[in-house]
Amino acid sequence: MGISDPPAAIKRLGQNFLIDPNIVRKIVALAEIAPTDSVLEIGPGRGILTEALCRTAGRVTAVEVDPRLHAYLSERQAGFPNLNLVLDDAMAYPLESLPIGTVVVANLPYYLSTPLLFRLFDQRDRFPRMVLMLQDEVADRLVAIPDSSNYGVLSVMAQYAAGITKAFRVSAQCFRPRPEVGSAVVLLRTKERRELSSQEEPKFAALVKAAFAHRRKTLVNSLRDEGYDQKSVIGSLQSLSLSPTARAEVLSVPQFIELTRQLSL
Repeated sequence: MGISDPPAAIKRLGQNFLIDPNIVRKIVALAEIAPTDSVLEIGPGRGILTEALCRTAGRVTAVEVDPRLHAYLSERQAGFPNLNLVLDDAMAYPLESLPIGTVVVANLPYYLSTPLLFRLFDQRDRFPRMVLMLQDEVADRLVAIPDSSNYGVLSVMAQYAAGITKAFRVSAQCFRPRPEVGSAVVLLRTKERRELSSQEEPKFAALVKAAFAHRRKTLVNSLRDEGYDQKSVIGSLQSLSLSPTARAEVLSVPQFIELTRQLSL
């Protein structure tokens, strides 16, 4: 009995299947996978990247939420004994069950990319590097510099957690069906050294979120509206040689780190 035809894409799941083997080769090369490596793939789809990863890595865990695709890939799994195919939602899958040193390689579903990124950052001690296909706009936010329109919560939190390179763009022609947005592949190398303690990091995350909660307001007013003491914020900004009229988007990641420390005193 032959392998069944691949299932059609479901729009609400953001399914755009990669079909270009050259892009697959570039992704695998960028990930620098060794034969001893463990790899996590989120959303294997029809398996074009999965197969390339299985030929390169020691172990591949592929998490697929769509039962039809899981069944289709299961039929093809026999050729790859090093593939662990899991039917689960990547937002619920226990990432902590993966071995330390796992490399993440994934074409992330675009509608879920930001919450998935934050999940991966939370477990970054486990993942030395991640090669991710994202919506071009999200890739731009990851690498955005202060005082630019793309700079925001995601930029600060991602750059705190990792060194990030926007490696290459991917044409819509490389997918079926074609996505309506541009795509790009990014390389994230997570930082071994943490600037803040485990007690300070939640305060940092809360501060960054509050700082950008009211983008059009000054940082002082935005933080005041989110419950921070106005006098403390003004004093902390002065100690960092920042104007009390500064907006969140002008602060660099090191300045947000220092502001967290100042407000924690």
